[in-house]
Amino acid sequence: MTTTDIKRWRTILILSAIVILILIYGFFDPSTHFFPRCIFKSLTGLDCPGCGSQRALHALLHADIIAAWRFNAMLVLSIPPLAVMAAAAVMRTRYPGFYAAMNSTKAIYIWLVAITLWWILRNAL
Repeated sequence: MTTTDIKRWRTILILSAIVILILIYGFFDPSTHFFPRCIFKSLTGLDCPGCGSQRALHALLHADIIAAWRFNAMLVLSIPPLAVMAAAAVMRTRYPGFYAAMNSTKAIYIWLVAITLWWILRNAL
């Protein structure tokens, strides 16, 4: 197998996994089915930054943005920046400066601060 074949198969596998996950989250409601519970919340009673993400994803797949916002607002707000980061990754050879900016230390720290603030605020309110 050549490097191109390996990349092609890796892309096919990743896209297939994404489609399967979308179908699972679209057809099954995480609040009533076999989805895992948050270990952090089970141990502490507090919400982690990701708590409600599974239910929010299910709501988004059913175009219920208000419910998704109530489950996990950070997830809803993260979709546009994550889409930009994905576009930067896809076009990294064509626009290496854009890719570097989206994956810079500064960008990582911004995400870290945003997630930490979300974690603190959602448990304080």
